[in-house]
Amino acid sequence: MTNDPLKYFRVEAREIVEQLSRGVLELEKGAAAVEVVPRLLRLAHTIKGAARVVRQREIAEQAHAMEDWLATLRDKEPSELRSTLDALLGLIDGMRARVLALGAPAQPPNVAKQVPAAEEVAQSLSADVADIDDLIDGVAEARLGLSGLKRSLGSLDRIRNLHGLLVDQLRTDSQGRTQAAASSKTVRQELDSSLSSLQLALSQAVEQTERELRQVRDAAMRLRLRPVRMLFDVLERTTRDVARSDGKLVSFRASGGDVRLDAHVLSGLQTALVQLVRNAIVHGIEEAPARATAGKASEGMISVDVVRHGSRVRFSCRDDGRGIDVEGLRAAARRRGVAAEPRDMGPNELLRLLVQSGVSTAPAVTDLSGRGVGLDLVRETAARLGGTLSVETEPRRGTAFTIDVPVSLAAVDGLVVEAAGQTAVVPLAAVRATLRIGADDIAKTAERASIVFGDKVVPFAPLAGSLRRHAVPPRSDRSWSAVVIEHEGALAALGVDRVLRTENAVVRPLPRFAPVDRVVSGASLDGDGNPQLVLDPRVLLDEVRRERPSAAVTERRPDPILVIDDSLTTRMLEQSILEAAGYQVDLAVSGEDGLEKAGKRRYALFLVDVEMPGIDGFEFVSRVRADDALRHTPAILVTSRSSPEDRQRGVLAGAKGHIVKSEFDQAELLTRIRELVGGA
Repeated sequence: MTNDPLKYFRVEAREIVEQLSRGVLELEKGAAAVEVVPRLLRLAHTIKGAARVVRQREIAEQAHAMEDWLATLRDKEPSELRSTLDALLGLIDGMRARVLALGAPAQPPNVAKQVPAAEEVAQSLSADVADIDDLIDGVAEARLGLSGLKRSLGSLDRIRNLHGLLVDQLRTDSQGRTQAAASSKTVRQELDSSLSSLQLALSQAVEQTERELRQVRDAAMRLRLRPVRMLFDVLERTTRDVARSDGKLVSFRASGGDVRLDAHVLSGLQTALVQLVRNAIVHGIEEAPARATAGKASEGMISVDVVRHGSRVRFSCRDDGRGIDVEGLRAAARRRGVAAEPRDMGPNELLRLLVQSGVSTAPAVTDLSGRGVGLDLVRETAARLGGTLSVETEPRRGTAFTIDVPVSLAAVDGLVVEAAGQTAVVPLAAVRATLRIGADDIAKTAERASIVFGDKVVPFAPLAGSLRRHAVPPRSDRSWSAVVIEHEGALAALGVDRVLRTENAVVRPLPRFAPVDRVVSGASLDGDGNPQLVLDPRVLLDEVRRERPSAAVTERRPDPILVIDDSLTTRMLEQSILEAAGYQVDLAVSGEDGLEKAGKRRYALFLVDVEMPGIDGFEFVSRVRADDALRHTPAILVTSRSSPEDRQRGVLAGAKGHIVKSEFDQAELLTRIRELVGGA
């Protein structure tokens, strides 16, 4: 880990900046200056001193200027505070921007641009979570090393057999020699005892280490969960600034700040919640005269309430304004042509249309509203996080938008299944049932295949079709394990070869350019370090419901390709490319692991990294060529070595191709594979 002199300053400064912002907003709401100002002065002095220690002159100067402004507050009347508080908030925004810029070395602090408060939490969350992700990656790599150690335990049994043969040979050679026979017996007993003790000790050590690694991983996952209150300061500041810009009086209230969410979910929700607060002020809260006429307090109210239900969290953003103009919404829908007969739609249907289509009822476009893209952003954010968006309104009483999201995107309870040699994880929250069905249970029409589940007819399709990007019709002569999934009331059944287990999977993003199907939302690692695709139930259900069987397509299982590489990223990328092209893929994490798997199953091709600890790629290919059972299986080397000598060494070893990583070309790789083994 590199030495970072600003590591702790960034953490402290972010916290102090938020405390300063919170204190200034307390003053604006009428808190006693005699109580708040001394606290703010201490905070400003602290960050000034810390900034000077780490040579952040601009932040120190802004903190000093803040001290000067704060010193004047004790002598000012409440009516005179507004300009001072505006200046203080401006200084706080400037310090926030410079603190954030410290996390981006490529951008010198003296050219840091001002970052809105609404963006600060998301950036700081990403920075903090990076260390936790490194920890989780380290645990995954450690578990990968343990899996190799566990395989090595099996070799102890072979050693015991070999030493038994040796002692038997000694006994044979020493027939008639009583003393030699007695000695060989003693040796055998001692070896048996030593090997048994060693095997037991290693097994116990591996099991204990596995337990401890699981505990570390679980602890790291809990650290990813952040309190929702981290968003409340941003939302309160947004309320203040937008209300002032729109000439309205609005206060902010929040509850449920102790609820904890995955940092990535919290970061994703921030922009959506800021947009809902803006909408509530601009579209919902009335001006003071209109509120007085309606018998309301002159100051409007925005409330954000957070409640957790099991593995999901519900955010409700409510205002006490005029409510949504349903008839105006109907007219807007008619003008935009987003509904065939808006005049026949009831209030609830129109509200659903508002959520789904982003219709705006604003009479004109302003700096704050009117383009109808705000709710589009909220809806897309909710969908991206695996959540839903709904709305309720009551004329003259107000409106409430509710976003319902999962607690975590990084850890998901999943059902692990196998389809056409590929292991995949289906989120358990979407699984309604698992069934065993025979060929007679599947009804086929020109439209699709289906099964009966309860009292409903449910569309059915093999999961392999979604993973291979082309239809795979259910064979008429086989049975299936079926997984029934549900999303927003719709059902579908997936045909899989095996239901393996349930597990809590840590979901990681796929390599940036991995060409995977849209049903794949990420990947996780099993206990042996092999990647498993994590599926998106919403997209998967849509794929199954619109899939059409084709008599021209038949299910075939060519021999798989074995990818051998000690790099997780390279294994993932190559697997994704090959499976997207329709090939089955097995994975090995070392040359030794590759030879072991090659001895147990027939493969169409070996795709081998060169630089690996232990048996490298050159030696792997040489050993394969020397094995009568494997010598006809072609091998392609994938390596960072590009010299003529290395290419010649690969040819001499028996490789049929040489792909240089720095010049990696997906099309070239697939073309060479097709030349050697044909298409998938």
